[in-house]
Amino acid sequence: MSLRINDTAPDFTAETTQGTINFHEWIGDGWAVLFSHPKNFTPVCTTELGAMAGIEPEFRKRGVKIIGISVDPVESHTKWKNDIKVATGFDVDYPLIGDRDLKVAKLYDMLPAGAGDTSEGRTPADNATVRSVYVIGPDKKIKLILTYPMTTGRNFNEILRAIDSIQLTARHQVATPANWQQGDDVIITAAVSNEDAVQRFGSFDTVLPYLRKTKQPTA
Repeated sequence: MSLRINDTAPDFTAETTQGTINFHEWIGDGWAVLFSHPKNFTPVCTTELGAMAGIEPEFRKRGVKIIGISVDPVESHTKWKNDIKVATGFDVDYPLIGDRDLKVAKLYDMLPAGAGDTSEGRTPADNATVRSVYVIGPDKKIKLILTYPMTTGRNFNEILRAIDSIQLTARHQVATPANWQQGDDVIITAAVSNEDAVQRFGSFDTVLPYLRKTKQPTA
């Protein structure tokens, strides 16, 4: 199975550092970020989990829950959290999924079906493709997928920026241009006529016949 944007995020039941969860029930009516790791006690992932813990309030302000997953058992996650605190200064208070049987990694197309059924004996290199971030909306649809190599730490501020765009464009018939930041001008989509654009946004600039820009809606 290959996952794409607008597919329904696969549901699952799993053990986490905060008990057993059903993923869709855990998401509830809000947004979620699921981000994955190939192995516990790896250097880049240790910094990432701490960085995410440090900016968790920013996700919470946007109505977004955070959940991590690593191809290791929950007991190992609990020990790893101590190292994360030492390395980054942050406590990981969001749940971490234990995926010792590789079921979730396979369900999310991060490992092939033939990868086996246990995390035991597997190295980070064996799980190198378990490095994806999924942003999931209240409708349980996948809104964004990012996959990073093991040697490149993820930029969680970029994920926040993308969530700001996704949430804004879900409310209004606009899109965001390259390098957009909160407060920058936005693009009016082709589905909105010029007359409707005036009523909705007050005014706009026509850069090209197919590129119209206006102030970011605030409502």
